Amino acid sequence: MSHTGVDVIDFLFYTIYPVIGIFLVELASRALRAPKWVKLWVQAAVATGFGIYYWFILPAPQNFPFTALVMFLLAVALVYQGRRAKISPDKSPY
Repeated sequence: MSHTGVDVIDFLFYTIYPVIGIFLVELASRALRAPKWVKLWVQAAVATGFGIYYWFILPAPQNFPFTALVMFLLAVALVYQGRRAKISPDKSPY
């Protein structure tokens, strides 16, 4: 991926990092027996953090604005699902 200034291995790591972060939140919430809505909102915060990092913190030729946009949209969906889980926990399968 020389046209973006990022090596292929680094690109794979940038793809895997958000998955690992969201998975770790899932494991921690199960270990702590946190409510579903808390888990979903923390996952949304993780997705937002990665979106900010990918768009605004990485240097210009190596940033990923489309990936950041996807992370922001995922965060919006997670907040929505968290809100639904807070209002009626039995209707939320997450």
